[in-house]
Amino acid sequence: MKKICAILPLLMLASFAGVAQKSAPQRPNIIYILADDMGYGDVKYLNPQGKIATPNIDRIGKEGTVLTDVHSSSAVCTPSRYSILTGRYAWRTKLKSGVLNGSSAPLIAPERLTVASLLQQNGYATACIGKWHLGLDWAMKKTDTGTLTVDYAKPFRGGPVERGFDYFFGIAASLDMPPFIYLENNACVGLPTVKKKYGREGPAEKDFEAENCVGDFTAKAVSFIKQQATGKKPFFLYFPMPSPHTPIVPTNRFKGKSGVMEYGDYVQETDWSVGELLKALEESGQAKNTLVIFTSDNGFAPYVLPKMNVESLGHYPSMDFRGYKSDIWEGGHRIPFLASWPGKIKAGTTNASTVCLSDFMATVSAIIGKPLPDNAGEDSYNILPYLTGNTSKPIREATVHHSINGYFAIREGNWKLILCPGSGGWEKPKNDEAFKAGMPPVQLYNLASDIKEEHNVQDKYPEVVQRLTLLMEKYVNDGRSTPGKKQANDDNVDLWKKNFMTAPASGG
Repeated sequence: MKKICAILPLLMLASFAGVAQKSAPQRPNIIYILADDMGYGDVKYLNPQGKIATPNIDRIGKEGTVLTDVHSSSAVCTPSRYSILTGRYAWRTKLKSGVLNGSSAPLIAPERLTVASLLQQNGYATACIGKWHLGLDWAMKKTDTGTLTVDYAKPFRGGPVERGFDYFFGIAASLDMPPFIYLENNACVGLPTVKKKYGREGPAEKDFEAENCVGDFTAKAVSFIKQQATGKKPFFLYFPMPSPHTPIVPTNRFKGKSGVMEYGDYVQETDWSVGELLKALEESGQAKNTLVIFTSDNGFAPYVLPKMNVESLGHYPSMDFRGYKSDIWEGGHRIPFLASWPGKIKAGTTNASTVCLSDFMATVSAIIGKPLPDNAGEDSYNILPYLTGNTSKPIREATVHHSINGYFAIREGNWKLILCPGSGGWEKPKNDEAFKAGMPPVQLYNLASDIKEEHNVQDKYPEVVQRLTLLMEKYVNDGRSTPGKKQANDDNVDLWKKNFMTAPASGG
């Protein structure tokens, strides 16, 4: 009898453990597809008047949901990529404006938790395939003249493999930034050579041509997806594409297919790549348990227009939004966002709540049921209730926007306060021009009635200006914009720049 009484609790625990195991939700695979410089209006499903067909991207929205008020944390790419992987605004780091280049040091601190390391620590197979653009520690060597140069024959450090990814294949930065060479894990694939092409130095030897990158990355991603079907781990694939960023280099298969110049062809090649990943999921039997997200790192790049004026053909990548990539206005950072997850996300749904790409971190944390520590995801909110349709109530208190020149805006509900007089980027009036013209030092727009940001009402609502200014200052001083313990910024944050400077000539 004593033995039975002793064994009974163990049997009960085993029984409860079995019930818990059966009822525990299966962790989904996660594919995060990040287009480069694709505007909101480039996706046909979001812009029915658009001239470019994007059936595969559209399919994600039709089979899942579309979030219509999503923003990259910056109007250029490096800071946006930082926030996606860390859940933190990049202006809290040393990067206050612009982007990194292919030889820059790593931006993500080694001790910082990333989405990839969070998932890796919780049993996921993780891969980054595509454009990194978050800095690398290159090995250096002395030339015959005694100057230091990169030693491409030696391994580099500080890349994706040391930030939570089991596997990496891609490029260091944008396709128009050296070094022009493929990277795999911590090594270069081949050695770069220097020649003139696409108006810049590079690319590398025969194994690297810019027009092959979309296809090569797609093949690697498809291979990774199919390999995971035989494994026991769920997987996370971060797929930051190089397209449709310049150089605009669609392959012959897509040239002339869109009817919207080579830019439209390159968007269609990007869409084809998305379709290949979706097909690989289906063929490997993994589609039903995979969350797929498609988005972009910032708005459409205006430097495409002088050579390929797609707007003259009636295609508007920024739709009705003011500005383009680099700008603090909506066209700089309002981006497409479509997500599908069979059985979890209801097909054909939309949500108009404000979201930031930094929210990916907290959302992943919620999906796998692992709370974030206070020193991680400081600007990340869990938007899973938006994806699953469980709420339409505001989740974010407010959202911070950032331009290429480091100028700020803060969005709360329909109010958007811009802390500079001009675009903060490349569009006219640039900040120095606006300042010299005597324009107000701040801009306030009610996006519910003025989505084009044409009517600055800062003089009519001083109380809104004051409230949002104080909230922005709080976010800076607290080192976070989410509830939790105060954290330290990596560097001082200057909200009010004394000199309104002109933006740099290019951005990633």
